[in-house]
Amino acid sequence: MHPAELLGPKTAVLVLIFAAVFLAAQSASGLVRSGISRRAVNRRLATAERTGSLGELVLELRKQRGLMEDGQGRTGFLNDLILRSGIVYEPRKWIIYIGGVGLMVAVAVFAVTHQPLFALPAGLLAAVGVPYGYLLFLAKRRAKLLGQQLPNALEIVVRSLEAGHPVPTAVALVGREMPDPIGSEFGMAADEIAYGATLEQSIGNVAARCKHDDFDLFAATIRLQERSGGNLVGLLKMNAHTIRERQKMRLKIHAASSEGRASALILTSAPIAAFAFLEIARPQFYGEVIHAKPVQIGLIALVSWMAVGNLVMRKMIDMRI
Repeated sequence: MHPAELLGPKTAVLVLIFAAVFLAAQSASGLVRSGISRRAVNRRLATAERTGSLGELVLELRKQRGLMEDGQGRTGFLNDLILRSGIVYEPRKWIIYIGGVGLMVAVAVFAVTHQPLFALPAGLLAAVGVPYGYLLFLAKRRAKLLGQQLPNALEIVVRSLEAGHPVPTAVALVGREMPDPIGSEFGMAADEIAYGATLEQSIGNVAARCKHDDFDLFAATIRLQERSGGNLVGLLKMNAHTIRERQKMRLKIHAASSEGRASALILTSAPIAAFAFLEIARPQFYGEVIHAKPVQIGLIALVSWMAVGNLVMRKMIDMRI
């Protein structure tokens, strides 16, 4: 029997509908990604269109990053995390969001437990932990993107210099052609150079904003060339090659430690999953003895021992270069 005869009319219609919906979703996803990429590239350019002079542009970009007017960052661990995350500095809006998150968690906990003594600490913990975790996630993702984009940015600078362009033009080319986050960083460096800063100062400011080892190496290379002279194109080529080799080594380390990370995840999640399954399938398994002192001490000891084991496994697989 021919395969087409095995499919009834309804099945064929359902297959066609699925194919049409799938293609439509793929097209919409491509349009969204394209729009996001275009906005990322033009973020600094849009800021430049809203400002009148170069000085206003530099001050506005520093204000968006949470920097002071002289380009220096604010002191404090949280300010450093905000700077590394790359989000627009809007403390008033953040206060509203943080208050909303804390209030929602407090209300939810109170609705479940009917205990204000539990709801208030839960709301405060959420108001602190959720924003911190979000900033940490953004900072790690941004640092990963910066490390991936830096070699390409250095190659653009090298090719521009080899074509005869001056250094400020080569730096500005990266800020104009490459997407965020590195596009905005190099664009700010180009604006600072045009505003009167030296190449060493502007690249040093980039390294201070990014807090990335590869950018520290790039800033050290520029500082060495500015003070002792030498072939800048050759140094940047060597810098790009070194950064690419370091990225390859990081990927090799990530692959080598994948088994340990998977083991840590399984060993951590298995007791939690077993406890949750028993609570759902047979609540009286722990419910009848949970108030006994030996059981409480034993559970606390097990949780503490599991936390120590996680710290040990993290130290074993956390290899950096």
